[in-house]
Amino acid sequence: MNLTSDHPWWALKNGIPRTFPPLEGNTKCEVAILGAGITGAILAEALTADGHDVVVLDGREVCHGSTCASTALLQYEIDTHLVDLIEMHGRERAERAYLACHRSIDLLERKIGALGLECAFTRKDSVYLASKQEDVEPLQREAAARRRIGIEVEDWSAAEVSGRLGLPHPFALRSTQAAEVDPFRLAHGLLAAAVARGARVHDRTRVEEVVRDRTGALHLVTGRGHVGTRWLVVASGYEAVEMFGCGNLVSLHNSFALASEPMERRWWNDCLLWESARPYFYLRTDADGRAILGGEDIPFRSPAAREKALAAKVRKLEKRFHTMFPELPMETAYAWAGTFGETEDGLAYLGEKPDEPGCLFALGYGGNGITYSMTAAEIICEAVKGRRHEDAGVFAFDR
Repeated sequence: MNLTSDHPWWALKNGIPRTFPPLEGNTKCEVAILGAGITGAILAEALTADGHDVVVLDGREVCHGSTCASTALLQYEIDTHLVDLIEMHGRERAERAYLACHRSIDLLERKIGALGLECAFTRKDSVYLASKQEDVEPLQREAAARRRIGIEVEDWSAAEVSGRLGLPHPFALRSTQAAEVDPFRLAHGLLAAAVARGARVHDRTRVEEVVRDRTGALHLVTGRGHVGTRWLVVASGYEAVEMFGCGNLVSLHNSFALASEPMERRWWNDCLLWESARPYFYLRTDADGRAILGGEDIPFRSPAAREKALAAKVRKLEKRFHTMFPELPMETAYAWAGTFGETEDGLAYLGEKPDEPGCLFALGYGGNGITYSMTAAEIICEAVKGRRHEDAGVFAFDR
């Protein structure tokens, strides 16, 4: 078993599709993107499609941050239930947030098809399991709230859960608006499309400082040169916390995941599974018939503490899987850990930050970062054009 975060699963599985040079010397652009993971790739493709001159920078190799730690379950569900989000922000904002995430899966599928990307995008059902009897009534209310805004969802009784999945859970919600993807190949494919339109991508280029000159232009200072830009798009995930003072907006957590050796396909009706318990346990298959599962989240303390906890957390994930599927001889092939951000309301922070003119943020904190990134691309592309997207207020910093 490969137990590591230094050589993540997706990179091990795919190899390196393309390499990019570090920045050497000074350059300038209209839009600089900080972060070359899946979020930065989605934004680079969208902005270059609109005709903008783009430079992408990352301190690591491309896609070797949170993208490689992703288990890539594409779901519209936000970590905060719709009914709870309505209590927090009112009906209009909460419903718009859910509908934006719901729409983003269709947008991503169309984008992949239009570009002809080979990234194992596959439509799946998503089944949200009630972990205990007390969770049944809240999930029934949640289903009703989703139906009111046109989101299709089925209620499964305990008998249906048992008959369809062979699981003892007392209730479940089944949604058809879900998918899985290989995030590493997707990000590389999107970056390739952006590069073909003139984007410049530089990895192993750590930005040490962001300086604003008298004209309002921004300069990203690195050890080997700097990039002058009109707009800076921050797509560096939890690492934006320190550089841009977002620590009061997000709490950091570690999540743990594993990929099994290949097993027989369609071994739980080939759907995405997750639970109502928090932190939740989640799992899916991939195209090779592997189980990819994760959870066991804990607060972030340090990278060293995260790595120290990995082996024990993997054993708990294995035990959880074998409890649910005792007849399956699952054997772990790879295991890894990652750090992610979580907001109080479960919503991303997308768009302009009031105290950072010229900076646009794509901070898809929470459990559905890829779908948030598609919404970020819509909001940020409009902002660069001087327009305000209709959902900008939903994910605004001053919400």
